Amino acid sequence: MKTAIVIGATGLVGNLVTQKLLEDSRYERVKVFVRRSVHLKHPKLEEHLIDFGKIEIWKEYLTGDELYSALGTTIKKAGSKDAQYNIDFTYQYEVTKAASQNGVEKYILVSSAGANYKSKNFYLRMKGKQNEKVQLISFKQIFIFRPSILSGERSELRLGEVLGIKIAGIVTKIIPALKKYRPIEASQVAEAMIKSANQNLSAKIKIFNPDEIFEI
Repeated sequence: MKTAIVIGATGLVGNLVTQKLLEDSRYERVKVFVRRSVHLKHPKLEEHLIDFGKIEIWKEYLTGDELYSALGTTIKKAGSKDAQYNIDFTYQYEVTKAASQNGVEKYILVSSAGANYKSKNFYLRMKGKQNEKVQLISFKQIFIFRPSILSGERSELRLGEVLGIKIAGIVTKIIPALKKYRPIEASQVAEAMIKSANQNLSAKIKIFNPDEIFEI
């Protein structure tokens, strides 16, 4: 049986990934590295409360078979673009490098639809740069998921996202060409991430765009 590592386990997708991994018989241990507790009780769960800015202290514990990366925040929550960049890019990148050096073979990342390092949009440019950089790290396989707007129950209310989901749902029904960008349940993304790691896919690097995630 396998050991999975999860970062971003207190977020929407990361928490669902964690719960699904805990209930999956193919995994004997699930390690989560978090700034605050996930408040889950399970015999397979190994929780590490850490400071992402001090990875040298705890990186030796980043051992296992697969790394699921769902760490992220908003500018509003982080307080500035620089702070968001640290969380969404720098911290994830450093964890990814350390996991690879420790022998982790598979890396599964949740990113964003439209991620492009040449984008004029700060968020999409940051995600695009992240996607490009992690592909240069040595893993047996890398799977990058680029979902559209995520639907699901968050721990905090994001009014803008709630409105965005409703509007996107209407627009993508009216305009067929935009159907692939319709909102997707976070639980479906989490399930697809775990499936990808267990399907014996031949590709070393695979990027799943919005329409492909619906089909997994």
